[in-house]
Amino acid sequence: MPSAGTLAEPSHSPPAEKANDRRSNPWLTLVAVAFGLFMVGLDGSVVSIANPEIGRDLAASTSDLQWVTNSYLLALAAALILGGKLGDRFGRRTFYLVGVAGFTLASVAIGLAGSIEGVIAFRALQGFFGALLMPNTLGLLRAVFPPKKFGMAVGIWAMVSSVSTALGPIVGGFLVQHVSWESVFYVNAPIGVIALAFSAAVLPQSKNEHAAKERFDVLGVVLLALGLLMLVFGVVKGETWGWASAGTLGAIGSGLLVLVLFGRWQTRIAAPLLPMRLFRDPALTIGTVITALNFFVLLGVIFFVMIYLQNVRGFTPVEAGVRTLPLSLASVVASPLGAALTDRFGPRLTMPLGMVLQAVACFAMLAWEADSAYGLMWPPFIALGLGVGMVMASSSDAVVGNAPVKDAGVAGGLQATALQVGGALGTSVLVSLITGRVGTTLTGELTSAGVPAPAATALLEAKDAVAMGIAPVATSAPAQLRTAILEGSHQAFMNGVHTAVLTAGVLCAAGAVLAAIGVRRAPDRARQH
Repeated sequence: MPSAGTLAEPSHSPPAEKANDRRSNPWLTLVAVAFGLFMVGLDGSVVSIANPEIGRDLAASTSDLQWVTNSYLLALAAALILGGKLGDRFGRRTFYLVGVAGFTLASVAIGLAGSIEGVIAFRALQGFFGALLMPNTLGLLRAVFPPKKFGMAVGIWAMVSSVSTALGPIVGGFLVQHVSWESVFYVNAPIGVIALAFSAAVLPQSKNEHAAKERFDVLGVVLLALGLLMLVFGVVKGETWGWASAGTLGAIGSGLLVLVLFGRWQTRIAAPLLPMRLFRDPALTIGTVITALNFFVLLGVIFFVMIYLQNVRGFTPVEAGVRTLPLSLASVVASPLGAALTDRFGPRLTMPLGMVLQAVACFAMLAWEADSAYGLMWPPFIALGLGVGMVMASSSDAVVGNAPVKDAGVAGGLQATALQVGGALGTSVLVSLITGRVGTTLTGELTSAGVPAPAATALLEAKDAVAMGIAPVATSAPAQLRTAILEGSHQAFMNGVHTAVLTAGVLCAAGAVLAAIGVRRAPDRARQH
């Protein structure tokens, strides 16, 4: 909640069409933005299921498939704050609708592309329109909900976001298995049409009335986009190039340097793209960090859990998706619960509590083995879902709820950027940890399982496949040798998983401490600015 020293202004911008009851109903606004948010959240996690089929159908290399994900991620991360700023300046309703329409058309174009180059290009375009859409969902909510109800609205927003992300593997698995990989993208068409029609009918226009008189920060746009592009590029390529490689360090270092220059530039101009004064609020700053950590854990864990369930346990995509349902259901409960608890006790309770639950989930996964019963899996899924949903609600409230209404879109963009960068880091870092651990233990695990030492040494070349849960078993090998290779490979993979969840758990515990120490609850009235 914002500091009391900030100038007060109305808690929400009055709708432009007061005579239209539909446009003065904040709950209809919440339903409208939920459609767009669900579409983007679903798409963010559904593509990982479709990638193998895309590769087979379009004769794409592993590198090509990485760019199917990375082109979307880079465009999204680079433009999120810009999308929020454009909404604040020219109208959040306008840019939300543009984002929904563009995202829908780009989704259809991906399915029709017919080449891997076309898929990659339209995925980047999809990411750009997603960047126009996402921050303005929170900006619209901040503008229409009174302070006392904003927390609950954010809780429902967080529930939609986390549930759509968690449902991605289930929906994607069903569509890929029973229809086609193109249908994973075509499914956005009906959702987008409904979202456009409903949103055009009920959304009020809101914007920062003073922004139109200000000079637009073009240099800030360029510096921010360039810095985020280089940073996220370095992160997503770190797994391939190696985290200590010159390319990775150069990209990440250059990105950070450009972002520092961006920050300095923002303090020198009258109308900055991202006002640095926002970070004077400790709750907003810590909320941004915790948002990134929240999706670091969620997307990173979901990524290797789906690999474990499909490649190690042998479940189909649909069967694997169904087994992660406890995570989705727990987040449904946790998001509104977290919002209610945040309204009553402040984020200093709910943010650390959510982080602790995620730490518990990660540490519980240390007990997983290659043949663990499902009874060992669902409790961590529930703890993770509860933690993610609670943190989504409290951190969104801390970031957007503590920003002045005039900066609601920018704050939404800041939170969405933290979310995307955190997710990119989570997937890249945790997979890199798994790969590294597999590389150091594979030979020993194969030998212990009964593979002759020379063969075990030779199989080290297949460590990347093992890090994806795939045992390098030749069909011509004797049955006993095949069994030994399978056992040793899966044990090496589990060693990597244990390293990844231990790291994630420690980070969650550190996040809980940071939130407990650094977040204070300001007086209730400060929400009114």
